[in-house]
Amino acid sequence: MREEKMTTVAYEKDGRIARITLNRPETMNAIDDQMPRDLAAAVARADADPGVHVMVLSGAGDAFCAGYDLTFYAEGNGSGEATQPMPWDPIKDYRFMWENTQHFMSMWRAVKPVVCKVHGFAVAGGSDIALCADMTIMAEDAQIGYMPARVWGCPTTAMWVYRLGAERAKRMLFTGDKISGREAADMGLVLKAVPAEQLDDAVEEMAARMATVPINQLAMQKMVINQAIEQTGLMQTQRLATVFDGITRHSPEGIAFKERSEEKGWKQAVRERDEGTYDWTRQEEIPKGNR
Repeated sequence: MREEKMTTVAYEKDGRIARITLNRPETMNAIDDQMPRDLAAAVARADADPGVHVMVLSGAGDAFCAGYDLTFYAEGNGSGEATQPMPWDPIKDYRFMWENTQHFMSMWRAVKPVVCKVHGFAVAGGSDIALCADMTIMAEDAQIGYMPARVWGCPTTAMWVYRLGAERAKRMLFTGDKISGREAADMGLVLKAVPAEQLDDAVEEMAARMATVPINQLAMQKMVINQAIEQTGLMQTQRLATVFDGITRHSPEGIAFKERSEEKGWKQAVRERDEGTYDWTRQEEIPKGNR
């Protein structure tokens, strides 16, 4: 089988460990059209290699992943256009985002375990990727969150609720807050958080420990645990979340965010979204006394 050439993800085999690295450091590994496909291809390559026991996923440069590339999706593409030309075709949008979701979920479906190493940021779509891994280890000072829950997004993988339970997932998605690795570990969102200078060692220790287990043993344990989650309706939840994600980007507020990004630049629009200083329904700044 011919291996697909990956342009946004680096792959390396290191003994029994496959190292998969998101590799767009100039954009803080922001997600473009190609990255989800490259990620899935790398996971498939490792999963098919009889010498690989464990995968380690990380990000090159200053961050794990800063989410979708808003320079392209929010600021560019023309008025109101994110994933397709307007008028919006909800099924075309759904198929695009569902494909990305399933590429992220390749880690979940893989027979072999995936450990995700987070430094810097794992935010917005980057959090979708990090939370699809079997275990996520963060630097204490790293940040994770899904800020588009405030406007222009719904996490399509829905992993927040499966990792946190209903109330804590609502706490994160009703606010769109970012939290530190330490807070994420205390909340139970990720396996653990360690000082930044200890992150590499912590991930290597965990991966090396699992790499001594036979592949079939790893596969059976992963399948049993995942089956318990899947029986709760994981795929149905993800389908609903993916439909809603498309709606959020084409609601009146979603279109207002897109147009604001085009007019003022996505950095200002994101700042106004995250700080809660702009009313996306009325399309005006919120008076300071009302924030």
